[in-house]
Amino acid sequence: MSESVALQDFIGRHRRLFVLTGAGCSTGSGIPDYRDADGQWKRTPPVTIQAFLGSEATRRRYWARSMVGWRSFGRARPNRTHHALARLEASGGTTLLLTQNVDRLHQAAGSRRVIDLHGRLDVVRCLDCGGTLPRESMQAALLRRNPGWAMLDAGRAPDGDADLEAQDFSGFDVPPCPACGGVLKPDVVFFGENVPRERVEAAYHALDEADAVLVVGSSLMVWSGLRFVQRAADLGKPIAAVNLGRTRADALLTLKVAQPCDEALAFLL
Repeated sequence: MSESVALQDFIGRHRRLFVLTGAGCSTGSGIPDYRDADGQWKRTPPVTIQAFLGSEATRRRYWARSMVGWRSFGRARPNRTHHALARLEASGGTTLLLTQNVDRLHQAAGSRRVIDLHGRLDVVRCLDCGGTLPRESMQAALLRRNPGWAMLDAGRAPDGDADLEAQDFSGFDVPPCPACGGVLKPDVVFFGENVPRERVEAAYHALDEADAVLVVGSSLMVWSGLRFVQRAADLGKPIAAVNLGRTRADALLTLKVAQPCDEALAFLL
């Protein structure tokens, strides 16, 4: 039996799927992923929460790169993988889609039962007063304060980042919270930061209700996603994964499909 036929059979036999997605879902929308086929970093790992909080220079560098990267990230649109998973939900085939991505492309494609495990990049939150504002508003403020950076071009990097390696960030002006003057941070979970407990518990509940797990486009190298596959294995639930390259959970998988996500799920469309 071919991998494609085996995947169709797996989805057909398990009508209450818990779907876990990662960066491989969004590469077809022009958003780069983090890891290579062996699960190793392709580039310098993302900024940690400790570095972001501990250094104004780090925050300048982060927001300068984000300002340039947002131009393409903010225009990204769902691809066939997102639409296929939305179709799967519409057919009644899922209990939940838990995504490690922060791009909201699953929702843009029509998925409704979604938990953004690592938050969302289109919202900015104040670390002092807790207030939020749209990322587009932050972008406008960044451009007003730093007009000389507006036309800079750079290579795309994961999650709205941009490769600006040779720049001097010391003069980059980061706006404070418009409500209290506090420090602004994208409403995403940085490395070194904990996922909010209520998100984890809601996902566990949906997993417990599911017949099986389908992983799409994730190497599962980070514990925040791997824990759900580990729980499924502990509960004896079948697990299928669509991913180019190895995953950290290969030994736990019932089925592994080594194809691009859009090709593997094309039958759902």
